[in-house]
Amino acid sequence: MAAKKRVKTKYAGVFYLEGISAQGKPEKIYYIRYRKNGKMVEEKAGRQYQDDMTPARASGIRGQRIDGEQATNQERREVELADKSKPTISRLWEEYQEAKTDIKGIVTDKNRFENHIKIPLGNKTPDEIIPLDIDRVLRSNGLRDKAPATKRNSLELLRRIINFGINRNRCNPLKFKLELPTVDNEKTEELTTEQLTRLLEVLETAVDQQVANIMRIALFTGMRRGEIFKLEHRDLNFETGFITLRDPKGGKDQKIPMNSTARQILESQDKVGDSPYVFPGRSGKRRVCVKKAVNKIKEEAGIPKGFRALHGLRHVYASMLASSGQVDMYVLQKLMTHKSPKMTQRYAHLRDDALKNAANQLDDILKQQELSQDKKVVNIQGNR
Repeated sequence: MAAKKRVKTKYAGVFYLEGISAQGKPEKIYYIRYRKNGKMVEEKAGRQYQDDMTPARASGIRGQRIDGEQATNQERREVELADKSKPTISRLWEEYQEAKTDIKGIVTDKNRFENHIKIPLGNKTPDEIIPLDIDRVLRSNGLRDKAPATKRNSLELLRRIINFGINRNRCNPLKFKLELPTVDNEKTEELTTEQLTRLLEVLETAVDQQVANIMRIALFTGMRRGEIFKLEHRDLNFETGFITLRDPKGGKDQKIPMNSTARQILESQDKVGDSPYVFPGRSGKRRVCVKKAVNKIKEEAGIPKGFRALHGLRHVYASMLASSGQVDMYVLQKLMTHKSPKMTQRYAHLRDDALKNAANQLDDILKQQELSQDKKVVNIQGNR
């Protein structure tokens, strides 16, 4: 194809080529030529209709670029390219997601980033962030009234993103130490015997028996909320009596035993259509929330509002086992699928109390024997 003919204008260094507009009619495309730093520069100034370009305007642009008042097209492209590669928190987050495709909890991380990090920090590079920026994040509407754990998890995500960038030589570190809010994870929720009895009675008559069964499973297996929601029929082995927890919080797939009560509950759960889930949500999809139905059950049973139903029933399960004195901490750790024994130690005092009670029972037995012996002696003396 022959090169298009350049047409000179009356302005020095300005010419145009004949082109076609988006509407299909002839249109002039103006170019400028000039020297800058000893090099000849030739670049597009604009289109006749699309950019409302004229020879006079093109000449004005040429003069500004010669004088350095306006960047050349090449300089602009370099700035744009630099901006795209600039290691802002948002850009590092995009790269982090691309590199961590198999990371667990990525959906939760996305929500944390969008809700708490993107707006206040997204356009900053790590070394541009100051402590006041972190204070603003924590005081923002999204986090201000949230629990310490939520605040900590959001800042922990920010730290992971920055560390990723540092490890990839993409950015400089923060200029200060990022302090994460402290969280008291030692809270162990409990129910009195009366409260637990009342709860079980209410579960028997609950309108939504699937939610009632979800609560029963939390109580009789100690499974986590997310593990119950994603439990599939293929995970239940009634022959061996084990439940497979796939991709649990602790890491690798694990198996936990099902007691007779849990077995009856799980066997009663018929398949819903083609859904693979034992406790499916709408349209057979994975369930994501039971808050409304659970709160209704809690209210009817007189359970305190602060008691986190599914999480709390998991604690009740562990507390009952520890209090029995018949389950050691290692076995309890395996049943709770705790990654570290440190998490299980919160129940150690309950087991210790049970062992003390068992030891005290020996004292009672010995005292009863002593009393029995004394009575025999008295009786013998009385018969003389």
